[in-house]
Formats: sequence, structure tokens, C-alpha cells
Amino acid sequence: MLARLLKTSASAFKGVAAPKRNLSVYIKDRPGADPNPPAELTKHANKAFYNPDLDMDDVIQDNIKLYGREKPDELDYSDVWDSTYENVFSPEYFYHSFFCGWIYTLETEYTINYPYEKGPISPFFRGEHALRRYQTGEERCIACKLCQSACPARAITIETEPRPDNSRRTVRYDIDMTKCIYCGFCQEACPVDAIVEGPNYEFSAYVHEDLLYDKYKLLENGDRWEAQLARNIQFIQARKHGF
Repeated sequence: MLARLLKTSASAFKGVAAPKRNLSVYIKDRPGADPNPPAELTKHANKAFYNPDLDMDDVIQDNIKLYGREKPDELDYSDVWDSTYENVFSPEYFYHSFFCGWIYTLETEYTINYPYEKGPISPFFRGEHALRRYQTGEERCIACKLCQSACPARAITIETEPRPDNSRRTVRYDIDMTKCIYCGFCQEACPVDAIVEGPNYEFSAYVHEDLLYDKYKLLENGDRWEAQLARNIQFIQARKHGF
């Protein structure tokens, strides 16, 4: 059956010659070209397959541009210098950066010799945490756990026990500094300004355990920065009430 089908197909196409493919392209501007070439040598001899919208040769030959300008008939040194100047020096960038460089050299230097010199810190800066005391030495924390509830990172853990006067005190106040996002919610939630974020930002550590602060570490930070913390809270209260 297959042999019969192939034999029938061969007899059907017998005597039909395949069209000759002429891949040569005739360019009329080529030196020595025939001004009246035969139709089979022209590029668009078969008009059925010619689409002028897709023919870009004439557009390229008639609209050749060199660095944004029309291609000149003859190149001279002025054209070479202009193109080199525009593309190597880039004057729109060179003169701007050169002028700004001279202006910036006249400005005041803001470089400081850190860590021997340090810049000012805003009273609203939120740095290392600290637990404060009253002037009598008593802890300010009343174990209300509002800071633990307000912490979005769940970095604070508090455990309490009753006092002899039926009030509460904290027996555990832990902060995982690697979880803390320094949002200040704990400081805002505290009704007695016990937990605060101080001005210290130099508390990096080599091991993770050094960043797990307990109650005694927080109280030590409070004793160390109490003067600065009191001034910051006083300033914030004055700004809040418009004093």
C-alpha cells in the first residue's frame, strides 16, 4: 500500500521542475553594474513576495547617521574630532562632574574620627534597652507585662511573684536582642517609664548568648545611662505637651 502511494505521488509530480533559487542580490550602485539588468537578477524580481514595509535596505542607504548626524560625503579632521570629543569626553557629564567637584571641595568636612569622636544622638534614638530605678534604688517595674504584650517580635519574657505588701515584682525579665526590632512599643506601653531604649548603640557581641539580656543586665544598663535617660524622657515629655 505504501509503495503504491509513493509510486502515485512520483507520477503526479513527474515532469514538474523545481524553481531555480537565485540568491544573488543586485545592487545598482556597485561599480561596473549593468544599469538595465535582467529581471531575474534584480532583488525584487518576484513581486508576489515583496513587501515594501519590510524592506529596510533603501532606508538604511538613504538615512545613514553617524553619532546623531547625517553621514557626510567626505570625512575630515573636524568630523573626526567632533565625534571623538562627544564620545570620549562626554561633555554633558564631564563638565557637570568637574564643576560639582570644585564646589564640593569648598564645603565643610563632616568626617569625624570615630570612635574617638562621635556625632550627636537624638533624644528619640532607640538603642540598647535598660531597666530604670527610682532615686531610692527601688525598681520601677511593676510587673504589669504591658511591654511583653506590646512587643510585636515576642522578644520579652517576664515572670513575676507577689511581694509581702501584695504587690508584684519581676523575678525574670529577659529580652532577646536578636529578635528585637527596636520599634519602641515596650517603652511606649510602660506606665512608669521602667523599660526604655537608651542612647547606646555599641553593644555588638561575638556569640549569641551575649545578646540574651536578663534582668540584671538591663538594670546595669539603667544604672549606667540613668542621667542621659532622664534627660531624654524629660525632653520627650516637654515636646509631647508643648512646653
